[in-house]
Amino acid sequence: MLKDILSISGKTGLYKLISKGKNIFIAESLIDQTRIPVYSRDKVVSLGDITLYTNAGDARLSQILHTIKQKENGKPIPFSPSNAAPDELRTYFSQILPDYDRDRVYSSDIKKVMNWYNLLINSGLAEFEEEQEEQTQTPNEDNDNKDNEIITNENEQL
Repeated sequence: MLKDILSISGKTGLYKLISKGKNIFIAESLIDQTRIPVYSRDKVVSLGDITLYTNAGDARLSQILHTIKQKENGKPIPFSPSNAAPDELRTYFSQILPDYDRDRVYSSDIKKVMNWYNLLINSGLAEFEEEQEEQTQTPNEDNDNKDNEIITNENEQL
């Protein structure tokens, strides 16, 4: 599910991939359901490709969102990440991902992840575990799914 949810540089919120063409695709805002064209020149990242730095490697965004969902019992985060102090964000995030790399993961990254979680929950998109199914595909299945790929920066790091 997260593979079809996009972050588009220069645009607020998240977008759902609706359709795609050769050099363009259509995305729908999760905030107000408006549809916009997205061109190949736009910087677009699929949430399914994002990882965060930890002391032991990288953690997939889907795992982090799932942990937040478990902590909050499927409800939005009880405070506004946009208005929270950096120390409050880091304290909360250390409960979610205790071994995150405090030098390379900034407060702005934490705020972004928390805002994305709230937006996804409020939009009714609360299934974050699809990544495990994709990792179990055989190499032939990966080649068959090339038609389903979108333009992204592979393994975008926050």
